[in-house]
Parts: sequence; C-alpha cells; structure tokens
Amino acid sequence: MDRRNATSMMASNDSDLLDPPGTPQPGDLIEIFRPAYQHWALYLGDGYIINLTPVDECQAAAISSVKSVFSRKAVVRMQLLKEVVGDDSYRVNNKYDDDHTPLPVDDIIQRSQVLIGQEVSYDLLGSNCEHFVTLLRYGEGVSEQATRAIGAISLMTAAASAFSVLGLINTRSRNRPF
Repeated sequence: MDRRNATSMMASNDSDLLDPPGTPQPGDLIEIFRPAYQHWALYLGDGYIINLTPVDECQAAAISSVKSVFSRKAVVRMQLLKEVVGDDSYRVNNKYDDDHTPLPVDDIIQRSQVLIGQEVSYDLLGSNCEHFVTLLRYGEGVSEQATRAIGAISLMTAAASAFSVLGLINTRSRNRPF
C-alpha cells in the first residue's frame, strides 16, 4: 500500500503525521484541467512545479494561454502550483506508474532543476508538456493526450479520404455516358 492510500485510511486525528490524499509529493505528475486541454507539470516541492510555457509570452499570460498548445518553442519554468492552476482544477496523476518505473525522486528533482530557464522544442503531438514531465519522472516521454490526438487525426484523415474516394466514384458515375 502506498503512502497516499495509507493516508486516506488513517483516522482524522492521525492526519498530522502524513499528507492528506492527493497532496503532491516531489516528483509527482500534476494534471491541470484547462478549458480545452490538460496541462501537465511536475511537482518539485514547497508549492513549486516545473512546466513548459510559451517563449513569446509574459509569464502571467503564459499560465493559462491556449496559445501554448500551438507554439513551436517553450521555456522551462519553475512556478508556484497555485499560480499556474489559477481558477482551474488539478490533480496528482501518476497514471503511468504501472507501466513505467519512476526514477528516484532526487534524480527527478536534479534533472528538473538543470532545465529551469532553458528553451526547448515544443510539438503538440511529439514533444508536449506531458512528454516533458514524464521524461523527467520516468526517463521516457509518454503522452496519452498526444496518442489520442494522433488517433483522432488519423480517423479524420481516413474519413476525408473515404469521402474523397466516394465523391470521385459518384462524379465518375454521373459523367459516364449511357
């Protein structure tokens, strides 16, 4: 049983001994629910996270900008979790732990701190904020969000191709002399 599960099962008078369930621990993945997408960050401790923000925006505007989804470059920033979340909601979501072994917390934090202030490439499908934080936590970039987007794009492409072929067949059958 992990620490969070043990915490949720403890009596309320023992709550001072451990953090309440869902309280981020250093190295945890944080999923922030934006109106049109989920933003991902990694918890460093003491209320701070590391995350990607657009290069060409001031720090305050970058926090909730949908423009970050379409940017080609990003800056690695250390920010207060509560400031990045703003009016949105969030949760601790280490959903890949069953398939990927987290690196030791000290390694995660050290790898994160080296990147603060760096400009990195950003690609919604291949190198997004979820890829970034999972790379820090597991040593491998993973993004279910990107996989779903690629699947949706593939489906739309297939549907467009099918409609195109059907249109071509329909056009040819109408233009055929009898």
